Amino acid sequence: MPTDTIGPYDRGFREFTEAYEAFGFADIHRDAVPFLPRIPGLVLDVGAGSGRDAAWFAEQGWDVLAVEPAASLRAEAARLHDSPRIRWLDDRLPALAGVHRLGLAFDLVWLSGVWMHVAPEDRRRAMRKLATLLRPGGRMVLTLRHGPAPDGRPMWPVDAHEVERLGLEFGLALRVATERRDDLQGREGVRWQTVILDLPDDGVGALPLLRGVILKQEKAATYKLALLRAIARIADASPNVAREADEHVELPLGLIALYWIRMFKPLLERGLPQMPERLGAAPAFARESFRGLAAVAPHELRPGALFTAETAAMLRRALADAARTIAEMPATHLTFADDTPVFPTVYGRIPGRSDNFAATEETLWSYGTTRVPLTVWQALRRMSAWVEPMLVAEWVRLTLGYGERAGRSVAADEVIGALRWIEPERDTRIVRQLALDRLATGRAVRCVWTGRSLGPDTIDIDHCLPWSAWACNDLWNLLPSSRAINQRSKRERLVAGPVLGAARRMIQDWWDGAYLSAGTALRLRFVEEARTSLPVAKEREPDLDEIFAALEFRRLRLRQEAQVAEWAGPGAAPRHRLAMSAITSGSGASPRYHDLATAPRAPAPDATPRKGIKS
Repeated sequence: MPTDTIGPYDRGFREFTEAYEAFGFADIHRDAVPFLPRIPGLVLDVGAGSGRDAAWFAEQGWDVLAVEPAASLRAEAARLHDSPRIRWLDDRLPALAGVHRLGLAFDLVWLSGVWMHVAPEDRRRAMRKLATLLRPGGRMVLTLRHGPAPDGRPMWPVDAHEVERLGLEFGLALRVATERRDDLQGREGVRWQTVILDLPDDGVGALPLLRGVILKQEKAATYKLALLRAIARIADASPNVAREADEHVELPLGLIALYWIRMFKPLLERGLPQMPERLGAAPAFARESFRGLAAVAPHELRPGALFTAETAAMLRRALADAARTIAEMPATHLTFADDTPVFPTVYGRIPGRSDNFAATEETLWSYGTTRVPLTVWQALRRMSAWVEPMLVAEWVRLTLGYGERAGRSVAADEVIGALRWIEPERDTRIVRQLALDRLATGRAVRCVWTGRSLGPDTIDIDHCLPWSAWACNDLWNLLPSSRAINQRSKRERLVAGPVLGAARRMIQDWWDGAYLSAGTALRLRFVEEARTSLPVAKEREPDLDEIFAALEFRRLRLRQEAQVAEWAGPGAAPRHRLAMSAITSGSGASPRYHDLATAPRAPAPDATPRKGIKS
C-alpha cells in the first residue's frame, strides 16, 4: 500500500481546491456547527486544505492557525483566502512539531477529513500531541471519512470508538459522535461522521503533580524547588531550547544549571540557609568556583552571554558543579509515586578550556540533558505565572524553617527579596547607543513604524512586544521608534498583526544593520536570544525571515496569554471600548482587557464563500 499521503494533494492542488470550494461550510459541517464555542477564540485547523474552513472561522472572528503540509495546496489556500486572521504553517501529524514549538493553547482543534490519513500505528502519538495543544475547557472536532480509498491516495479505516478510546487515554471526554451521513459529492460508499471531544480540566494530571511536588513532597533542601523553578523559567522565557523526545521534551542541563546559579547566588551571598544545619553550612555546589562569580550580576547569567578571562573559567567550573548536583540530588529524588524520577537527568561533561565562555546552546547542552514529561512542560508553558508564586512561597517557608531550627532570625522580606528573579529594568541603553553611533557617523536611523528619519532628539527605543506584558530586553525586541509614537501612541499596547506585517522590512533592516553586522558579541547575543525565546528552527542559524515569522507567532501567543490591548498603528486614535476576552488560558496570567475596537478585522467577503468536502 502506498504511504505518501501528502504528494497527491500537492500535485493535484487545483483539482482538490475546486472540490473543497464547491459547498458551503454550514452544509459540510452542519452536525458540528451546534457544538462550536459561541465566543471566537484561537482555532487550530489541522490539514487545512484549500483554507475553506479556516476562512469561515476567520469570518466569524476566530484567529486561525492553518496547518497544511502540501506546499502547493497551502500556497493556493493562502492566495485564495487572504485574511490577517489566518496564519499558515507547514506541519503534519503525528508530531506537529512546529505547532508545539509555538507554545499556543487552542480553544478549538479542528480536523476535517484528516484522521484517515494517519496510520494506525501513529494515532496514539497523534492524539497525545493534539490533546496537549488544547487549553482546559477546549474542544476537538474530527470529521471521519468512511468508505473505500481512491487509487493512489493512502487512507486507513477509521472508527469513532477508536477515537473515543484514544481521547480518554489523554484526558479527553467524548461529547458526541453523530450518525454517519452520505457524501455530498455522491461518491459511492463514502460516508461522513463527526466526533467531538472535550478537555474538561487540565486533562493530563500535570497540575496536581506540580502541586504535589511543590507542597507535599518531602524536601531535605530547597533543591527540588530550585530545579522546578529553573524548568518553569525556561518554559516561560526560553522554550525554544527544548527538543522533542517521545512523551518528553529534553532541556540542556547547562541552562538549568545557569538558572540554578542565578537563583542561589543572592541567597548564599546573604547567608540564607537552604538546608537543615545538620547537613552542612553551605550547599555542596557552592565551592570556590561558585564564589568566584561575586562580580557577576544575576541577570547577566542568561543565554547568549559572553564571559572572558577568569570569570569564564569560574563560570565553566561553577556550571559543572551545579549540573552534577542537580543530576545526583533533586533530579534523582523528585519522583512519581512509583519512585521513578519526574525529571530524569544525565550529566555530560565540562566544555574544553578556552579564554572565553559563551553561553550558547551548544555549550549548555554539553553539560548534560534533563527530560521533562510533555504534559508537565505544556502546563508550565501555559501556567508559569501561577506556578511561580507557589514555588516562591514554599521556598520562603522552607528557608524560614531552616533558620528557626538553627536558632537564627531570618526575615521573610529578606528571603523574598533574594528570591526575586532579577531582570534589568526596562533597559534600552545598548540599543540606544547603537542608534546614536549610527547617527553620529552619518547613517540614517528610521522609525520602524513610520519609516521617517529620526534624530538624536526624536529617537526612542521601543519594546516591540510591550515590557508591561512580557519583560523582555532581547535585542530582537528592541526597535528604533519616534518618541511621539513610543510614548504617546503605542505606549504599552501590543502591536496589531497587520501593523507588524507592514513594518517587516524596516524591522529586518534594523536587525541586519544594527546587530548582525555588528561585532561578534552583539551578533552572538542577537542570534542566541532569538533561538531561545522565539519559535525558530533549531537545525541552523535562523535567517531574518524566520525570526520575523517567529516574532509574529510570539505576538499571537502574548495576545492570547496576557490579553493586552492592541495598537492599530500610527495615526490611530486611542480607543477605550473594552471587553473581557473569553480566553483565560495560556501562561496563567490574570486576564486583562482586550481592546475590541483596535482588533484587526477580516476583510468582508465579496460573496458567500463556496466550500467543499475534504476527502
